[in-house]
Amino acid sequence: MNITMMQFQKHGDDRGALVVLEENKNIPFEVKRVYYMYDTTPGEIRGKHAHKKLKQVLCCPCGACTIKLDDGKEKAYVRLDDPTEGLIVEANIWREMYDFTPNAVLMVLASDYYDESDYIRNYEEFLEHVNGEKS
Repeated sequence: MNITMMQFQKHGDDRGALVVLEENKNIPFEVKRVYYMYDTTPGEIRGKHAHKKLKQVLCCPCGACTIKLDDGKEKAYVRLDDPTEGLIVEANIWREMYDFTPNAVLMVLASDYYDESDYIRNYEEFLEHVNGEKS
């Protein structure tokens, strides 16, 4: 599985730090939706789905969490714990987010608006989808 991490440029001085995210510049697509998760219940697993077409960039501007990625053949695990890093998650990748630190904020930049028909929420259906029965 090809995992693409992004390094965002950090700007700052003695007052603090700033990271800028810009669509079609350091975010490799037009951003149509931004959302974030916080106050995640300890031990909870978020995500547990894949998208048929949607692309995302995930980053933790505060705290940390672990992302499990699964393409139907292999699995990979990425710890997001640096506010200057982002993880690109392409379409047809099952994702699960867990092991959130108490102060974690997981921000997601998405390539399209919310569309329930783009979600695959059942793992067995996901495996069928990525093994040649894509719709």
